[in-house]
Amino acid sequence: MRNRQVLALAHRGGARFQPNIGIENTAEAFRQAFSLGYRWFETDVHSSRDGVPYAFHDVDLKRLAGSSSMFAELDAAHIDRLRIRQHPIPRLDALLSEFPDASFNIDLKCDDVVVPTARTLRRLDAVDRVCIASFSHRRLGRFRRIMPEARTSCSLFEAAALRFGPGRFVRQFAVRGGASAAQVPVEWRGVRIITGSFVRAVHDLGLAVHAWTIDDEQTMTWLLDLGVDGIVSDRIDVLKRVLVERGQWTNGL
Repeated sequence: MRNRQVLALAHRGGARFQPNIGIENTAEAFRQAFSLGYRWFETDVHSSRDGVPYAFHDVDLKRLAGSSSMFAELDAAHIDRLRIRQHPIPRLDALLSEFPDASFNIDLKCDDVVVPTARTLRRLDAVDRVCIASFSHRRLGRFRRIMPEARTSCSLFEAAALRFGPGRFVRQFAVRGGASAAQVPVEWRGVRIITGSFVRAVHDLGLAVHAWTIDDEQTMTWLLDLGVDGIVSDRIDVLKRVLVERGQWTNGL
């Protein structure tokens, strides 16, 4: 399995990489990842009340910005004034524009962000450098109808069909939905998701397997030996070191 290309994705810019602790999903976090050679970033997106998509994970601002407000209750002008340890909360279009040589795995965190995200991608002609993700099967399906040319990962429902479907016909449900990758955790609620047979079954359908969110070297090595195609990590320093040592670092591309 060594020397095989593997996609390295910086989760929220690498949220547990030392310079990025406490400033996840900010432009500065992505700059740090870019400086390490990463060219695939993972980010969450929420929408302001007036329909502007931002790179932000939580439904409220308490953890990162010290505010009790719900993200969706605030207009863009208000959000633009907020700071996460002196760093602004970046608009999605600003990130896409600042990193034209990078690709983004974008997790749609709410229903209201679906249309604004699609509009932003079309306006910036950025659809060819994104992969869209969501736990919600309905939300992801809506995005696919709006922007059928975009790459998407499996919804939670589709991933379950891949893992637990009794036959190939059921597993093909994810392919029919348009997914190009199964982005899944090693375990979900105590149930092992990624196994050797799972990786083989997903590959048999022409889909990639991306594991999230993996921060320890031992698990990374085990997953790479299983043949996963990508790893999403907060510890982007550890992931890069493991991939370099195995001859599998490809500048994040």
